[in-house]
Amino acid sequence: MKKATKKDIEQIHQLFIDRYSDAVTELEYKNAYELVIAVALSAQCTDKRVNIITPALFKKYPTVELLASSDLNDIKDLIKSCSFFNNKAKNIQNMAKRVVEVYGGEIPMDEKELITLAGVGQKTANVVMIEYTGANLMAVDTHVFRVSHRLGLSDDKTALKTEATLVKKFKNNLHALHQGMVLFGRYICTAKNPKCEECFLTDFCKTKESFKV
Repeated sequence: MKKATKKDIEQIHQLFIDRYSDAVTELEYKNAYELVIAVALSAQCTDKRVNIITPALFKKYPTVELLASSDLNDIKDLIKSCSFFNNKAKNIQNMAKRVVEVYGGEIPMDEKELITLAGVGQKTANVVMIEYTGANLMAVDTHVFRVSHRLGLSDDKTALKTEATLVKKFKNNLHALHQGMVLFGRYICTAKNPKCEECFLTDFCKTKESFKV
């Protein structure tokens, strides 16, 4: 597959920024505590589904302290329509316990500290930092992975390697690029039947056949 040239990368960068500079996550949250949970629940689950689940969870457990001391089966029951809900329930409860015990009930807004929380990997930590602080970071989900491969920006086999490649190539405005690539992948450059007639990046597309992830 052909790779994007340096000039292509500059133009792709600008087009994404022009179109998505104000883009934010579609997850609904009121504070850092709610955001971390929403992002953790969204792994292999749609934002739409997470937004259906979280209001009841946040109503019953509005603070990290209440979630830390909650009954695990109750959390499972509240999030059971989410994929991998058993594991996610354990993770968000353990995350809350650590935030209370180690961070005095405040979600740490530091990438390395966030990764120490249960259920928070590098992608989740980066998404939280991008969304909450506008950090110049990149996070690679299935949408970003697919888009970056279709545009010839990366041929890496893993999300983490793709992230490193995108950071190196784009360098700045990474938060807007991340949000833009997610929305572009979700609504235009979809896995199956991409909406090529609506696409503003057709000049740079290397393939719409491969990467149906």
